[in-house]
Amino acid sequence: MTRTTKLIAPLAILTVLAVPALAQDAAIDINGDGMYSFPELQAVMPEMSEDDFTALDTSGDGLLDADEIAAGTAAGMLPA
Repeated sequence: MTRTTKLIAPLAILTVLAVPALAQDAAIDINGDGMYSFPELQAVMPEMSEDDFTALDTSGDGLLDADEIAAGTAAGMLPA
């Protein structure tokens, strides 16, 4: 391993681990699981409909992960 790789690898790992943590708002993610559920979102965004949530939940698992939250924020459907 080159010296540059030895320096970059830990930074890359920290970046990957930090991104999901930064994507979620603690005021929304009440249970701290790193994802948003429909009830969590509706508590702070009463105008959020199930149809809106379903459109954001591209994986269909009933939760919004970091990528889905980022896409929803970029689309203006979720708070920044």
